[in-house]
Amino acid sequence: MSRSRARTAVTVTLAVALTAVTAACGGGSSTDSEGTNDNPKELTYWASNQGTNIAHDKRVLTPELKRFEKQTGIKVKLEVIPWDSLLDRILGATSSGQGPDVLNIGNTWSASLQATGALLPWDKKNMAAVGGAKRFTPSALAAAGAPDKAPAALPIYSLAYGLYYNKKMFKDAGIDEPPATWDELIEDGKKLTRDGKYGIAVEGGDPVENSHHAFILGKQHGADFFDPSGKPTFDSPGAVKAVKQYVDLIAAEKIAPPGNAEYAKRESVRDFATGKAAMLMWQAAATSLKSNGMKPSEYGVAPIPVQARGSGEKGTRSMVAGINLAVFKNTDNIDGALKFAKFMTSDKQQRHLNKAYGSIPPVRSAQSDKAFETPDLKVLRDVLTTASAPLPQVEDESKFETLVGKATKDLFADAAAGRKVTTESVKKELSAAQQQMRSQARR
Repeated sequence: MSRSRARTAVTVTLAVALTAVTAACGGGSSTDSEGTNDNPKELTYWASNQGTNIAHDKRVLTPELKRFEKQTGIKVKLEVIPWDSLLDRILGATSSGQGPDVLNIGNTWSASLQATGALLPWDKKNMAAVGGAKRFTPSALAAAGAPDKAPAALPIYSLAYGLYYNKKMFKDAGIDEPPATWDELIEDGKKLTRDGKYGIAVEGGDPVENSHHAFILGKQHGADFFDPSGKPTFDSPGAVKAVKQYVDLIAAEKIAPPGNAEYAKRESVRDFATGKAAMLMWQAAATSLKSNGMKPSEYGVAPIPVQARGSGEKGTRSMVAGINLAVFKNTDNIDGALKFAKFMTSDKQQRHLNKAYGSIPPVRSAQSDKAFETPDLKVLRDVLTTASAPLPQVEDESKFETLVGKATKDLFADAAAGRKVTTESVKKELSAAQQQMRSQARR
């Protein structure tokens, strides 16, 4: 999922809101990429960690950047930054005026970073330089900034949540198909929790993962976490139901292990891949599962279960996940940055890069490739286009991820410690998060 000329007051507010935010839905090289670039034949690029590790990203990106240099004569200085430090680096660049020309951001941060005024707006003129807005899927573009403004970034990798399930463990438990509703997930999870193994793995120590699941389940319960004016509604009845339902995977239902309350570094993916848990709710996990030794034939992918079979927002199965490409508004190499954005969103590069990362091209014309017709990606692409919703594109969205995510983390910790998690305790945590956000907004 940034810019060099935002005002200090705005930056301080964002720093409070964003510091704890990591990403959708993970350091760097030794390249010195600090400082604005005044060389028209050079760009600095901060890439987010999309692969299994930093070295993987360098192997994927370096040949492509050399290809860009050969085509344009513009050298790209690459730094791959892990998710747990990317936002701090962006905010430091925003306040100091020293940063890259182009960088990746989590798409859920788009509106918050857009509010600093430091991102290049993709108005009609700039959008024309990359072929126009119609090239991008509407759902991906909807997660690129506030709806009443020009997009703050361009989508380059699209992701969606899916329910991954272990085929053998399901068969051994006598389960013929993946659950379609939450009640079915709990029922199946209890059948699968046996012999030291659990029905599902969760990443309870990661505030961002927590906030994503709170949002998805919240939509299923009719909660938006913000009212139409942008004010937080973190402790609405639907939001409380959503967070409790998620935490209850450990607390009440006991189909996820208590130790998962501390997971924050993709440990849940590892546990699923190694057969310690039979289900996992994750974004485009194929690459990570492969790196953990799990073969595609060993798992299936289905949409995240809903509360009841139906449609509309209560049938939401994912947030619109993905990575966007942004440009510093005051870069000294705007022409080179636009050329690089065009290159990264070209059909050829979209096919190549999204294949490498197991993600979905947000450029529609790049999706016609057999690589994106695998069983898992077909499910995720359908979810993305028919059953997903963007996280609220409001200035305070990042605070939602930080504060609601941490509140959920604390509730998971309570569950793991044997403390009872009730509707009242969930509401208390969410009310405190809401009050904290309002206090920050008044500063």
